Amino acid sequence: MHRNEGGGKQLVRAVALDMAAQPSGRRKPLERHVGVPAWSVAGHATFGRMQPQQPSTLAPTSTSYEQPGTRTRTVVLSLVAGLVLGTAGMGAAWAMNADSDSPVDGTPAADARAACEALDGFDPEKYTAKGPAGEVALNRYAAAGALSASAAAADPKYKELAQAIRRSQDRHAQVFDFDATVKKDLGQAREICRSL
Repeated sequence: MHRNEGGGKQLVRAVALDMAAQPSGRRKPLERHVGVPAWSVAGHATFGRMQPQQPSTLAPTSTSYEQPGTRTRTVVLSLVAGLVLGTAGMGAAWAMNADSDSPVDGTPAADARAACEALDGFDPEKYTAKGPAGEVALNRYAAAGALSASAAAADPKYKELAQAIRRSQDRHAQVFDFDATVKKDLGQAREICRSL
């Protein structure tokens, strides 16, 4: 009994008190004394080993008869099928919309023309407008800068256009307004576009 520590000593005292208080042959459950369920002690009156409490072995019942991994396989196959169909749809839409006078032919000249078209549709007065008009202005200004930079990277003859648009964007980022300097740089970029 020296090996029992802590709760074991309480159990020994509780059982001794229980046995002393009860007429022989009649015993109370131990749980009244120490909170230990009576069924967890072997023989209730003997101090042998504590019986381990058995975990519940209720297994969840499945209403379907799927093999393990079938759900994962189904999800993965659905995602792959969606990706393939989406790619095919985008390819078909791209092929149907591609016409011969499209400015997007992958050349520096096409990028420069597209930058000029974006700049031509850009209205600085609508840049701070709320809603779709403001979003259109913001995106056209950004697209003009990106497309002109792309054209200049591929062909140095478009470097002046890219620099004019970049200067206007940098100045606008400093003053948060389309002041005289920003408008001058935009005017210079538009003049370069007219000569293309």
